[in-house]
Order: sequence, then C-alpha cells, then structure tokens
Amino acid sequence: MTTPFPFSAIVGQDEMKLAMILTAIDPGIGGVLVFGDRGTGKSTAVRALAALLPEITVIDGCPVNSARAEDVPDWAGEIAGHKVSRPTPVVDLPLGVTEDRVTGALDIERALTRGEKAFQPGLLARANRGYLYIDEVNLLEDHIVDLLLDVAQSGQNVVEREGLSIRHPARFVLVGSGNPEEGELRPQLLDRFGLSVEVASPTNIEERIEVIRRRDAYETDNAAFMLRWQAEDATIREQIVAARKALAEVVVPEETLRDVAELCLALGSDGLRGELTLLKAARAYAAWQGEGAPKTAHVRAVAATSLRHRLRRDPLDEAGSGARVGRVVEEVLG
Repeated sequence: MTTPFPFSAIVGQDEMKLAMILTAIDPGIGGVLVFGDRGTGKSTAVRALAALLPEITVIDGCPVNSARAEDVPDWAGEIAGHKVSRPTPVVDLPLGVTEDRVTGALDIERALTRGEKAFQPGLLARANRGYLYIDEVNLLEDHIVDLLLDVAQSGQNVVEREGLSIRHPARFVLVGSGNPEEGELRPQLLDRFGLSVEVASPTNIEERIEVIRRRDAYETDNAAFMLRWQAEDATIREQIVAARKALAEVVVPEETLRDVAELCLALGSDGLRGELTLLKAARAYAAWQGEGAPKTAHVRAVAATSLRHRLRRDPLDEAGSGARVGRVVEEVLG
C-alpha cells in the first residue's frame, strides 16, 4: 500500500496515540518509546503519524530542512533559495546502519570524478525538524547508540574526519519501538526518550474483531477506506496545529509545579528530567484539550507515560512500572 494506515483508524492503543500527538504538539518533550508485543500496531502508528503531521516550510534544496535562507549550511552549495512546503520528515534508521550513513561522510563520487572534497549528508540531516524512527531500538549497536546520545544532547551533528569539518543542526523527535523479549534498552538511551508507552494485544473480543475488520478493509478496498477516515485525520491535524499555537499561552500554576515535584520525589526518579518532561507533557495535554493551564487531572493523565521508564528497579515489586506510578499518583494527588 502506498498510503499509510490512517492514524484515526487505529483501534484502541489510546495511550500510544496520545503520546505521539503530544510530541507533535511540543517536540521538546523528547520523543516516544513504544515497547510491546509483535503485531500491536507500533510501526503502523508511527507511519500513520507521519502522514498526519502538518507540513513544514523549508528552503527548497536545503539538505537539513532549514526554515530560513541564512540557516542553510555553507557546504550545501548553490540551492534554489525560495521557500516551499514539505511533509514533516520521518526518517527510518535501520538496524545495522553504518556511522557514515547516520552522520554523513565524504562524497566519494564527487571526490573521484571532480576531485572535490564535498560532504554527503546522512540520515541525521534528513531528520532535522522531523522524526527519527528506530524499529527494534533495543537491538541497535552500541556505537550508534552513543552517537545518537551525543546528537540528542547537543542538537548538532558534528563530523570531523577524512579532512572534513562539518557541523549542522540535527533536532528531531526520536521514536523507538521494540519487543521487550528481545532485550532491554541501555539506560542512557532509555532516559533520552521523553515518553514511554507499553502496548499489548487487545483482550476484548469486539476490539479484536474491529482491528481485523479495519485492516481487511484497508487492504481490500483501500480507496473507500481511506476516504472514510480522511476527515477524521484532518480533524486531528487541525487540533494539533491549534494546540501548537495555544501552547505558548498556556500558563503553569504554582500548584501544578508542586504536584509534579511531589510526584517525582515520591517515586524516587533520578535527576530532574522526569519533572521537566512531566511538566511539558501536562502543558501540551492542556493545550490539546483547549485549556489555558495544566491542572492536576492533566498531570495524572500523563504521569505514567512520562515516568514509568525513569523508575529504579524494585526486585520485590512484581507489578509493572506503570502500576507503580499509578499507586503513587493516587497517594500523592488523591
């Protein structure tokens, strides 16, 4: 199929869909990690989100999707220079990818044919101002993980080799998916994801039937199916655009700051990244709901998604991390 499955047609998985919408409203939240069983719609949701996102304005021909002509890097050479609208980039980072493919490297063809030392941009350049998606992120090689950690921290991709000295912006929302049975994620990378979601196969028979019905319609009568859901996706897109505009006007009250700090303190989450992420997620959720300020209800709604992957392991607690967050939320926020 050339058209991704519609985002609005995904059955259930409400926490996953909300997490992705929140990062579309505020990319500063820091990305989404989706862990769960095979065949639960993880990759489908990411590709559906890509088709749903509003377009961005870029300088035509700029390899890093710059919004202004003055931000186009010198190494890009001669480009058209006028502004055009393009789909928000969503770039796949495959397992086994080489470092050169990720960061960019010397353009061998130009070096051999013209004798010129030119830079061939990599996946990080293409993903700037968009999304970088890693399926089976827990199987990613360690040296690529280290590279992504450096870039995620700085927002810049720096290439210093083969006589090249290149620097360009690389700000993207990192989306990773994986199956926990195939291995755990390194703590350093786990902490870089703003939100974390656990998905499972539906246990309700009616929900499973609806999943089958919609998927079958998508594959056997694609045109009619897409037409059926286009309006729903358009509505979500308009809501995302409106929430982005409203986000700057959302005011965080003192009591919400206190809720966030008390909750993270009670959970014993390391550092302050948990508080900052929870605050951003609650603020984006308030904007999504058309509220002018995040309240306790907004903090409760996004607490597990923001904090479950930041908890220290408790070998004596057999409940999942999401359940632990839920218990503490009830104790602290009532």
